[in-house]
Amino acid sequence: MSDGDNKSLCLEELARTGGRWLCAEGPESDIVVSTRIRLARNLVGYPFMSCADDDIRQQLVDSLRKTIATTELGRNFQFIDVAALDEVDNQLLVERQLISRELSQSEGPRGVVIGNGERVSIMLNEEDHIRMQLLDSGFSLQQCWEQVNSLDDALEDHTSFAFDETLGYLTACPTNVGTGIRISVMLHLPGLRITGEIQKVHQAAQKINLAVRGLYGEGSQAMGDFYQISNQVTLGCSEQHLLDNLAEVVPNILGYERRVRDLLCRDNRANLDDQVSRAMGILTSARTISSTETMRLLSLVRLGINLGMVSNLSIAAANELFLHTQPAHLQKLSGGPLKTPERNEARATHIREKLQAS
Repeated sequence: MSDGDNKSLCLEELARTGGRWLCAEGPESDIVVSTRIRLARNLVGYPFMSCADDDIRQQLVDSLRKTIATTELGRNFQFIDVAALDEVDNQLLVERQLISRELSQSEGPRGVVIGNGERVSIMLNEEDHIRMQLLDSGFSLQQCWEQVNSLDDALEDHTSFAFDETLGYLTACPTNVGTGIRISVMLHLPGLRITGEIQKVHQAAQKINLAVRGLYGEGSQAMGDFYQISNQVTLGCSEQHLLDNLAEVVPNILGYERRVRDLLCRDNRANLDDQVSRAMGILTSARTISSTETMRLLSLVRLGINLGMVSNLSIAAANELFLHTQPAHLQKLSGGPLKTPERNEARATHIREKLQAS
């Protein structure tokens, strides 16, 4: 496993790619952007993070890096010292869904191990000692689970996780006790938002212990009509039960979104086509544009691609634009820090160039 000495080069390269989870090649990728499964684990013999001082946190990082390196998977992983990153590089990893905002904003020794084309990341010293995740394109619950479960088994062969025969895996937050699993599916739901039906999704999800959150998870807004659907409870439920629950619920939401899109096309296609065309017009001609407006307009364009109203842009290219127009990515692509007005100009330039080349 790389020791992270070339992290600057690594992050420069990351900023110029789209990430495999954005390739739009997975099942149902017209609506489902990605599937993510995250497991929370803690090591035996160490206090939870809330009670760990910097010495203990450093011991944990060193121990976990060594453990990961001893696995066969560790050969293709790279460690990044999150505590040593500047603000832009830190935010870059958040934008790419490789670390959480909690790890980004935390203090003391902490890091992330990234591998397998960004599909796998292992956060060290977040809320728990370990947060391992598998991130894949489209609606691929079972595939993600099998792979992250294999990673979990590989690590557990080399270390001891805090586990109780009655309660299951012990975690810092009571809502994660049990399996320690958080299953999340990111959906693009512009139709439900346009028609005001998205609130029904929120209400229905709450009744069956599912959370509906924004682009970056808990506490974030649903920018660009992206919503994350995830389980809220793990205690008393098996991993397969939770997977089956999402496998049953998500297709219903997809069907709901598709029916709404069909109705919009049937009853008001000219108006929808006009909105999509105006969005493309602004994006291809703007000289300055904010992140919020970009997300709103790209959402319409992505919808237009799926409805056959935009023919010269792929879903994967639209997904990449969503990512590369985020603040940290723009600054990495521009080669240095940018103030807000400068970012807005750089964002507009980047979008124009990409759309003109498509």
